[in-house]
Amino acid sequence: MSRFVLVHGAWHGAWCWHKVVAELERRGHQVQALDLPGHGVDKTPIEQVSLDSYAEKVGRVLAQSDEPAVLVGHSMGGLVITEAAERFVDHVQRLVYLCAFLEKPGEDPGESREAMKGSLVPSAMVPSENGLTTTVAHDKVREVFYADCSDEDIALAKACVVPQRMDLILASPAHTRERWGRLPRSYVLCSDDRAITLAAQQRMVERAGCDHVITLETSHSPFFSAPASLVDALLVGG
Repeated sequence: MSRFVLVHGAWHGAWCWHKVVAELERRGHQVQALDLPGHGVDKTPIEQVSLDSYAEKVGRVLAQSDEPAVLVGHSMGGLVITEAAERFVDHVQRLVYLCAFLEKPGEDPGESREAMKGSLVPSAMVPSENGLTTTVAHDKVREVFYADCSDEDIALAKACVVPQRMDLILASPAHTRERWGRLPRSYVLCSDDRAITLAAQQRMVERAGCDHVITLETSHSPFFSAPASLVDALLVGG
């Protein structure tokens, strides 16, 4: 049995993993879903939120056990697990990127921006007056993130999403082949993803490389629409 640490993406929180947590535990695994700073029940002021604070929060969770964890990142959470794995490599067993941003070490940040080509996310973002954060228009969340999800799941998401610092959505992690690069990693493609398109996911996998690539026939949010199939994918390579 394995230990899993689950990292959500932009606007979301640990709440989005509730079905996956239950499924992993049913199968005998240890699992923890965390709220990044400024998300969920973590009330860190938005001005203090950074990629550094995200990675350090993940590091504190990893350090709670001597057992290295399977570190899973969804969407923007891919940047977070990359940064955290570089800093806390000895606490990580392997990495799983779920329709997530994935950069190879030393990559020009402009290359990763290609991941947003064809994305419906920009059309759904509502910037704050000061330009520091953005929210997601409620009338567009189904189309962008939850196309195959139930009304109940979408209602939960609308109630729980929080403002997201705009500058962190495509921040660039500092990682190396010597540390991050030595960890086994998998990528879970989502074929009907409208937030990070399948083509964009495939480009990132091709550039950065992964040991295992699994495809789910879902939208951007299989933790809602296909939790059992997602858990099957998380266990590949374990």
